[in-house]
Amino acid sequence: MSRLRLLLGDQLNIRHSWFASVDPDVLYVLMEVRQETDYVLHHAQKILAIFAAMRDFARQLAARGHRVHYLAIDDPDNLPSLTANLDRLLGQHRIKTFEYQAPDEWRLDRQLADYAQGLGRPSCMVDSEHFLTRRDEAASFFATRSRWTMEPFYRHLRGAYDVLMEASGRPAGGRWNFDTENRKRWPGRPAEPPDVRKTHDHRELWAVITAAGVRSFGAPHAHDLRWPLNRDEALQQLDAFVQHALPHFGDYQDAMSADASRLFHSLLSFALNVKLLSPREVIDRAQACWQAGAAPLAAVEGFIRQILGWREYVRGVYWARMPGYAGSNHFGHGRALPTWFWTGTTSMNCLHQAISKSLEQAHAHHIQRLMLIGNFALLAGLDPQALHRWYLGIYIDAFEWVELPNTLGMSQFADGGLLATKPYVSAAAYIHRMGDYCTGCRYRHNQRHGERACPFNALYWDFLAREQRLLGGNPRLAMPYRLLERMPAAERSALRERAQALRQNLETL
Repeated sequence: MSRLRLLLGDQLNIRHSWFASVDPDVLYVLMEVRQETDYVLHHAQKILAIFAAMRDFARQLAARGHRVHYLAIDDPDNLPSLTANLDRLLGQHRIKTFEYQAPDEWRLDRQLADYAQGLGRPSCMVDSEHFLTRRDEAASFFATRSRWTMEPFYRHLRGAYDVLMEASGRPAGGRWNFDTENRKRWPGRPAEPPDVRKTHDHRELWAVITAAGVRSFGAPHAHDLRWPLNRDEALQQLDAFVQHALPHFGDYQDAMSADASRLFHSLLSFALNVKLLSPREVIDRAQACWQAGAAPLAAVEGFIRQILGWREYVRGVYWARMPGYAGSNHFGHGRALPTWFWTGTTSMNCLHQAISKSLEQAHAHHIQRLMLIGNFALLAGLDPQALHRWYLGIYIDAFEWVELPNTLGMSQFADGGLLATKPYVSAAAYIHRMGDYCTGCRYRHNQRHGERACPFNALYWDFLAREQRLLGGNPRLAMPYRLLERMPAAERSALRERAQALRQNLETL
């Protein structure tokens, strides 16, 4: 064999042009490597699901006649890093040419680019053939614009790919964005669709992973893991979402409930991010559902905006701003994450529910991530880099290219407003309005201060007061700042004292 082609754990696209024909001179290499299990502490299900999908992918390639070298985590020849293993394999198989698909994360892109440059033999990087935009497309689009807001980029892509467009060039329904119609509280009906995902018994694999010394957190559920192994299972999941959940997704995409953690969300992000599915086919299926009259336009547009708009946009922000973006900390926050981020043991019911379900399922939907966990972290002044590592580790779909801008930019406003037009913070009223977590909680959502007052209230108003120099001129915060200025001095003082006590005693909340 004269050519080695490396496949990373999130490059499981069986329809890539690499695999269109069988070449006996090509060796495909996949590795379960400690470099990737250990760079942050990962959720057990994330490690299991990726390893299981990688193993299934290797079996598919071999069944099609491709030559495959799979380096398992317990292989005695397995070295701690990608490049150390590559050195051994290149020599062992007398490889003349090294090829790899473009990594999605900056650290891997830099590592493999440096490795290839110093290799002393022909090497090349090819496209992963997954995203709709180039790495640098967003940077080029925003080069002459003063702000990097997603909306104009989304509209540009809608036109470029003819998604939800009329023949006249206008958006379907005469509007680009139906976000204002997608903010309803879930009344308990229609019922959450059943989870039709196939279960897998990965106990044997889990035993191998733990025996190899790989550390993790969260519930592994190795006996009944539901994350898809391959493209066929991901397509079945897409079918079920389009048929049963998409019609209601728009109305309740921001809703939260202790009784229905999935509600009408697709749970397709893992399959998308490891490339079992392509974004274009998911977008096309959603659009076809609307065209067939099976789902309302507001629901379909809201779903497509998350993929065609937000997903492509945050990737563009990531590649335009790395590596410096990872150190963003606009407010200078530095408090350690409370230990209940790893246990869910807090008396704040909304955070108990969101974190406990995250630990149990390796998943939470975007409002739980943004307006519960992220909201609290920003108001409490938690270290944004520590929070980034937590998000990156706990969620099944978290890869740095998509998680880092969402955490530092959207959630923590740590980039100073490059990505978001305002900090996404709120007091308890929003949480009460959009979900049922306040029922039965130790704290009172309608009290601002006092021992039983919801911590979100004092932390919210004190955050605005403390950061008025940085945020007071933001037009999207004009109303809360007017309310703050009208508060009696005694009220503001009580809120400040309550917030200070809360920040000093985060472990006890």
